[in-house]
Amino acid sequence: MFGEILENVRRSCPLIHNITNYVTVNDVANAILACGASPVMSDEPDDVSDITSICAGLNINIGTLNKMSIEAMHIAGMRAKELGHVVLLDPVGAGASRLRTETASDIVRKIHPDIIRGNISEIKTLSLGGGSTMGVDADAADAVTEENLDEMVRVAKAYSASSGAVIAITGAIDLVADSEKCYVIRNGRPEMSRITGTGCQLSGITTAFAAANRDNMTEAVAAAVAMMGLAGETGVGNLKDGEGNSTLRNRIIDAIYNMDADTLDKGARYEIR
Repeated sequence: MFGEILENVRRSCPLIHNITNYVTVNDVANAILACGASPVMSDEPDDVSDITSICAGLNINIGTLNKMSIEAMHIAGMRAKELGHVVLLDPVGAGASRLRTETASDIVRKIHPDIIRGNISEIKTLSLGGGSTMGVDADAADAVTEENLDEMVRVAKAYSASSGAVIAITGAIDLVADSEKCYVIRNGRPEMSRITGTGCQLSGITTAFAAANRDNMTEAVAAAVAMMGLAGETGVGNLKDGEGNSTLRNRIIDAIYNMDADTLDKGARYEIR
C-alpha cells in the first residue's frame, strides 16, 4: 500500500510551496525532488498568494520566524485553503518561546491545516497546552516509549479529532493518527537526530505525499514517515569508515531518491492501533 502511494507522487509530481526555515531550506528542496515532487520556496508576503495558487500543497515550517514570514504564512495558508490545497504545519519549537507557541496556535486556529507534524513536545504544547521543548528538540521526559505508547496514541487521536488534522508525531517511535486509527511506525535510526533538518525534510515530503493522495491522506502521511525512517536506516547502513553526519545527510537524500515501491512496502515496519 505505501509503495502505491509513493508511485502516485512520482506519477503526478505535485508542486509544493514551502515557507520553511533558512537553516534547512536547501535540504528540504532536495528531499522533495528526491521523492518525485517539485519544490518552490517563497516567503515574501507580496509573492506567496500567487505562488501557492499554482501549487498542490503548502508546507509551513516555523523554525526561523520573523514578522514578514508570519504574515506570509497566513496569506499563503488562507489562499491554499480557499483553493482546497493540502496544508501542513510543522510547529518547530512550539513551547520554547511565546512567539513560536502563539504563531503555531494561531495557524491551527485560523488556517486549519490538514496535517500537523512535530515531535511529541510540540504536539503536546498545541494539543494540551503543556509540555516543553529544548530548542527544536523534544524534551526527554516527553518521549514516546513502549511504556506510554497507549497514552500517546490516545493523545494523537484526540488531537486529530479536535483539530481536524492528521497528526504525525515523530521520534524514536513515530505515530500517525486520525481520529479513528493510529499508525505506529518503527523505522528510523538514532543517528538521524544528529543531522539538522531531517524533520524539515520530512514535512516537505509529507506535504507532497498528501497532495498526491488526497483521498488517502492518513495513509499517505504514514507512508512518508515510514519512507523517511527507512531512508535513514539505508543511509546509516551505507556509511563508510570516517564518514559522519554531513555524509549521512546526503546518504539519506540518495536513499529517498533511489527508493522504489517494493523497497518501501517490504521495509516499512508498522502496526495500526
